[in-house]
Amino acid sequence: MSDIIDIAIIGGGPAGLTAALYGARARANTVVFETALPGGQIITTDWIENYPGMPEGLNGARIGELMHAHAEKFGAQFRTFAQVEKLTDESGGFRIEADDESYLARTVILATGAIPRKLGIAGEAEYTGRGVSWCATCDGALYRGKTVAVVGGGDAALEEAMFLTKFAERVHLVHRRDEFRATKCIQERCFANEKIELHLGRVPVEIVGQAGKVSALVLETATGEAAETLEVQGVFEFVGVHPNSDLVKDLADLADGGWVMVDSSMGTSYAGLYAAGDVTNTPLKQVVTAAGQGATAAFEALRYLDSGVCPL
Repeated sequence: MSDIIDIAIIGGGPAGLTAALYGARARANTVVFETALPGGQIITTDWIENYPGMPEGLNGARIGELMHAHAEKFGAQFRTFAQVEKLTDESGGFRIEADDESYLARTVILATGAIPRKLGIAGEAEYTGRGVSWCATCDGALYRGKTVAVVGGGDAALEEAMFLTKFAERVHLVHRRDEFRATKCIQERCFANEKIELHLGRVPVEIVGQAGKVSALVLETATGEAAETLEVQGVFEFVGVHPNSDLVKDLADLADGGWVMVDSSMGTSYAGLYAAGDVTNTPLKQVVTAAGQGATAAFEALRYLDSGVCPL
């Protein structure tokens, strides 16, 4: 591609796709770089019921498809399965290196999201893909009639535990605190599900396997005392996420934990570089907030372009 990109968007989740829509509608040369299929983490979410205007809810992958089609309709270009390896300053703009190709961009919106955190306990690495998972939508059907454990206490953990009851005979929900952090209405539905058994004040310390597959999860109390061993065939972890911010660690200011620091206009500490969605230091990580931040970032990127500050 020989033309200079007006707005390069790295990441194709709700934030990136909304930014692409707003950039393309304004007739800016808008290109999205996405390592997988458009939609980001929402494509692994079975059901989203809190997006405004969708009272009946909608499958996460379907929302991703619709957002992608909407942006593409207005002229956004997509480089799917493109791994951006490097982002550097280039004459007041940016150089993007992806899959042995090089691109010039006047502005960049980082919308790379975050990846699930790991427990870091014995057996986790050994049995990843053989009983240890971070995606109930992807792997839930493999546990039909079996027993699984879900680790975590937030919205994602409880929602995925309820989703797994569609397949599993029994779901053990393990949380290190004495109460959950999840939204109250989600907790109420979870508590009412007879297939879910709660294990509060319990900390996973080891994933045990047999014949190459997960066979048990060992728990301790919060004070380090032996508690119980759950016989399970699968362990699903939902204990938070880590931001994918390595691309800009030498360009923009990062908060503790690696989150990209942004102002109210989604601008970073580096001129022409914006960030939106789960990679930022904003507190609420939801589809609706990611979309709003993507729109704001694109709007501000367009204003930056109109100002004529960028020499490219």
